[in-house]
Amino acid sequence: MINSNDLKLTVIGTDISRQGSDALVLGLFKQENGVAIAASPFSAEMTRAVEASLASINATGKADELLLLPPVAETKAKVMAFTGLGVADDASLDDELLRRAAGSAARQLSNVSTAVFSLPAETTARVSAVAEGIALGAYRYENYRAASKSSKPTLSEAQIATERSADKDLVEVLKHAAAIGRAVRGTRDLINAPANELYPESFASAVKEYAKSLPLKVTVYDEKKLAKDGFGGLLGVGGGSNRPPRLVKVEYAPAKAAKHLALVGKGITFDTGGISIKPASGMHAMKSDMSGAAAVFQSICAVAELGLDVKVTAWLCLAENMPGGKATRPGDVITMYGGKTVEVLNTDAEGRLVMGDGLVAASEEHPDVVIDIATLTGAQMLALGLRTAGVMGTESVRDALIEASNTVGELAWPMPIPEQLRPSLDSEVADLANIGERMGGMMTAAAFLQEFVGEVDGQQIPWAHIDFAGPAFNEGSAWGYTPKNGTGSQVRTLVQYAATLAG
Repeated sequence: MINSNDLKLTVIGTDISRQGSDALVLGLFKQENGVAIAASPFSAEMTRAVEASLASINATGKADELLLLPPVAETKAKVMAFTGLGVADDASLDDELLRRAAGSAARQLSNVSTAVFSLPAETTARVSAVAEGIALGAYRYENYRAASKSSKPTLSEAQIATERSADKDLVEVLKHAAAIGRAVRGTRDLINAPANELYPESFASAVKEYAKSLPLKVTVYDEKKLAKDGFGGLLGVGGGSNRPPRLVKVEYAPAKAAKHLALVGKGITFDTGGISIKPASGMHAMKSDMSGAAAVFQSICAVAELGLDVKVTAWLCLAENMPGGKATRPGDVITMYGGKTVEVLNTDAEGRLVMGDGLVAASEEHPDVVIDIATLTGAQMLALGLRTAGVMGTESVRDALIEASNTVGELAWPMPIPEQLRPSLDSEVADLANIGERMGGMMTAAAFLQEFVGEVDGQQIPWAHIDFAGPAFNEGSAWGYTPKNGTGSQVRTLVQYAATLAG
């Protein structure tokens, strides 16, 4: 289920003349009259000749451009690949642009197993950006293709040319990039899996199997345990499916941890909308409605692999939302874990129901911070588009998550939870209704979730909610290090936040 090929990352010196590989990757700056090779490893004469060749085929240096040329005498690579940096000079090149350029090349290279990346990498930060870009871009999902059709190798070994190749601190840089790459690619594997293969029980089994190699403890709550303990949200949403729900708890508890972070992920393995059924057009993409659960699981895996000194508990709220004979009906009232009742006015607003159960369970352990993440609302895409996640909740946690996202190069934006939206969730027959004010629906959903965040000593536990309905699944064209379909969005942000919490 989670079986993306691993990737070997190493550094070498800037003299690449004798370094054989399937491809040599170089960066291109945009110029008024052509392009310029960034940090060219070639002699001045050869650099001018190659730039002239590039100009003759109308190279532009724009982002996501990848051009191939036959090798020249000063390299032993089988082909030269030129990736656009999207800017005119080194002064305009930031780490994220470099990360995207490296990732774009790794993503677009075909029939390539090994490559040397000779990009601007004269600092630790830039080596890190190139390494992460490669680790994120070198991905292809072919789990269900016949072997005869999987003829193209995926990049499995990348060498980064840098004048700092002897620096010992680069060992940790490459280790970090490799761990992050594995986590993001593993998240994509889960999201891309078809719903007939990935359902609550098989998802839980995949988690248990993958976690065996890491210092993690996995506990699976089956339907009997959920019923005994009163997890009405999960049972109500999953009631219409012949594949019962699961709640999976994953724990990482290092001895020196001073802080405890709880992560709650929405794991609707397929969302038909239930009785309030969705239109058929585009419903196939609803296999991605478990992206939040995939992200929190792979995030805790990366935290464990990196050995961060922070306790993390991940709660995966897994259910399949189907319109079966035992499905929840509009107008039904369910009792959530913890005792609150919810009138279900729309069964397609199901994610907040399973998340409510998870938030209460997470809160019972009194963590220092709770973060939940979900492909929760179409309103998120209307407000922020397809690439930017919305972050709401306690101001300090919300802003720290935005800072983390900026650090790693993911797109997120702080949003409020206006107090006037809460009354729209009032029900005439229960404690809450599961839908409220339509305008500002992303924030209304956050107001609903906030009702299930627990308190310690009369104060609500610091909490944030990430809605990434758009960024989680890319139905458009691939770009940078981001492929089509499952993206692995927000894993890097969550790991960066955990690292900050660990100090």
